[in-house]
Amino acid sequence: MTLSAPARPLLVTDDPRLLDDLLRLAAAAGVEATVAHHAAQAVPEWARAPLVVVGTDLLPALAKLDLEPRRHVLVAGIGPEAGGTEVWEAALRAGAQAVLSLPADESRLAGLLTESAHARAGRSPVVSVVGGRGGAGASVLAIALALSARRSGLRSALVDADPCGSGLDTLLGCEEAAGDRWGDLVAREGRLNWSALRSRLPDLGGVALVTWEQGPAAAVPPAAMRAVLACAARGSDLVVADLPRAPDPAADEALRSSSVVLLVVPAELPAVFAAARMAPRLRRTARDVRLVVREDGSQVTAADVARTLDLPLAGRCPAERGPLRALRPGTPLDCARSAPLSSLAARLLTDLLPASPPASANRSAPPRPPPRSA
Repeated sequence: MTLSAPARPLLVTDDPRLLDDLLRLAAAAGVEATVAHHAAQAVPEWARAPLVVVGTDLLPALAKLDLEPRRHVLVAGIGPEAGGTEVWEAALRAGAQAVLSLPADESRLAGLLTESAHARAGRSPVVSVVGGRGGAGASVLAIALALSARRSGLRSALVDADPCGSGLDTLLGCEEAAGDRWGDLVAREGRLNWSALRSRLPDLGGVALVTWEQGPAAAVPPAAMRAVLACAARGSDLVVADLPRAPDPAADEALRSSSVVLLVVPAELPAVFAAARMAPRLRRTARDVRLVVREDGSQVTAADVARTLDLPLAGRCPAERGPLRALRPGTPLDCARSAPLSSLAARLLTDLLPASPPASANRSAPPRPPPRSA
């Protein structure tokens, strides 16, 4: 029995300078690439390659081939001309998801080349949670989602992306748990491997936690946030991220990497007004934004909040405040198993996760990058 060679990323360009840059980035990422010097040479590998990078020089010719649409196609060029109108029109015809300009986008392209080496059939969901106002309960819901996944037999990762929060480990009374924090991860160089990284993270009852050191929090570079989320999605069945309300470059990167964003809003007018300020930014950045309403017995209903914010309603918390107290500092991790919040988390996961059982051998494909504006 002959085994086929593993698929390689495909570089489609005959521009010597651009090809040198692409091969240099691939080598730095530890990836071997296939090169097509003519558009027609790309056809045999078009559907098979985990990532296709088309140079601006061959983009018009490739667009004319009318190839079968596929994911993970990028266009790359050198200098400002890469973002011109004609390039974007041809990129759309070719089905490209982004147009990158070198050297400005080298870091992003290198990361995508690295991830292409780990391409698999599916990508584990990244669910981000953000509060419509302070104290909405977003962090508590994020924890409940990760714990609910763990109790369902899924391998979950919990990413604390709020630099101004108390820390998810502190919220659970586990701030002394051993393991690397954000500062350690940012200082790492090279490709991230989830198995190795997972073994160094704090473990909270089977949930891998990425959180902050005690004291002042240093900014996390967007590239580090993207790399950690992609790495966790390759090795886990579910990634849950707790995001800050305020705009932040790393948080915006998490929004772009998210499969679904849950906006938690108490059913009260001030909270709805505050959430209305955030909703446009979330819609612009994330691909799928849904609403979780915390009903507190007021005359404002979950339907009212959903209608005002023009967001689909994913779930609602019971009126009593008990669910929000189910996870308080120092509370054992299994305390919320029978709490209403745990039931809400289980219902949300039923809607958010694919119906197929977890397949740990089938980890993620490269994330779909958003288009760059011209």
